[in-house]
Amino acid sequence: MLIAREKKKTNIAEYILYMWQVEAMLRALNLDIRQVDEKLIGSYRIDEATAKEMHEWYENLIEMMRLEKVEKSGHIQVLKNDVNELTELHFFLLHETRDMRYQQIVAQAAANLVEFREKSGVDESVGDVELALNALYGILMLRLEKKEISVQTEQAVKTFSNMIAYLAARYNKMEEEKN
Repeated sequence: MLIAREKKKTNIAEYILYMWQVEAMLRALNLDIRQVDEKLIGSYRIDEATAKEMHEWYENLIEMMRLEKVEKSGHIQVLKNDVNELTELHFFLLHETRDMRYQQIVAQAAANLVEFREKSGVDESVGDVELALNALYGILMLRLEKKEISVQTEQAVKTFSNMIAYLAARYNKMEEEKN
């Protein structure tokens, strides 16, 4: 909760990836708030008020996952909305503002996105932004599992990372301008 709050303010892409991890962690704990209290919240050295706030936050996430029927897979709607906002920004930068730097970054990622789409069996209903985020999440999971990642995969993921980092920076700038 504390990490999510900070990431949401500073980097929307990191926030999305972090929250996907939280969803996976909650699934691993069978969406059981008692296990969350014991294994997650109990592992922090925090005061009672913070522990209560964290409990309520996780409990709300679990409830959302149940209500939205994403207990086994998928993502809660609020995270889908964040991905959609990044996707809209992606199209805006490519087609409305014709951001040359972003066009170059996307061009560098394009062939890797096509290849990743084919290898992962994902259809065209999943946009390039979500696809890149999925790839970054997959690499994150492989690294956490200490699995070997090929040089070719590392190079492809770097192009996705550049694309998402640029989008996240522009998103944060746009959010700052709103406030």
